[in-house]
Amino acid sequence: MNRTKLIVMMEIALMTGLAVVLDFLTLFRMPYGGSVTLAMLPILIMAYRRGVGAGVMTGLLFGLANLMFGPYIVHWIQALLEYPVAFAAAGLAGVFQFGRNVSLKKKIVYLSAGIFLAVIMRFAAHFTAGFIWFGEFAPEGTPVALYSFLYNLSYLAPTFILLLIIMFLFVRTGKQLLHPAP
Repeated sequence: MNRTKLIVMMEIALMTGLAVVLDFLTLFRMPYGGSVTLAMLPILIMAYRRGVGAGVMTGLLFGLANLMFGPYIVHWIQALLEYPVAFAAAGLAGVFQFGRNVSLKKKIVYLSAGIFLAVIMRFAAHFTAGFIWFGEFAPEGTPVALYSFLYNLSYLAPTFILLLIIMFLFVRTGKQLLHPAP
C-alpha cells in the first residue's frame, strides 16, 4: 500500500471518530430523532480535503457507528436509510472540491453549494423515512409529507447554517484543513 492511501485511510478513521464525538455534543435534540450537532463537519472536511470517495466513506462509517449509540429504529430499511445512507450522501459535498489557488469568492460559492448538497441529500433520506415510517406522529389533519418536511427541516436548517458559518471560518483561517499538504 502506498503512503498516500494509508494517510487517507488514517484521516478517514480520525474524522469518523471525531464525528462520533461531535455527535455526542448535541445542541438541540428533536423528540422522535434528529438533532443539531456538528457531526457532519468532519464528513465535509474529508469531502473537501480528499474528494467524494473519502467523504462518502467517512459518512458511511459514521452512519454505521451512529447505529451503535442509541439509534431510533422501526424497520431495517429505515435504519439503513437514516444512518449509513444519509451520512454517506453528505460526503457528496466533495463534488464541489476546490484547489488552493481558487479565489475566496469562488471558495465560498463552492462551500455553500457543497454544504447545501450534503444537507439536502441527508434531508431527502430523513424525509423519505419520516414519510414512510413515522406518519403516525403527524398531528391530526396534517399531511404526512408536510409533517415529515417540517420536522426534518426544523433541525437540518439550523445544522446547515451552523456548518456554513464554521466552514466559512475554516476557508479563511484553516487553509490546511481543507487541502492536504502538497
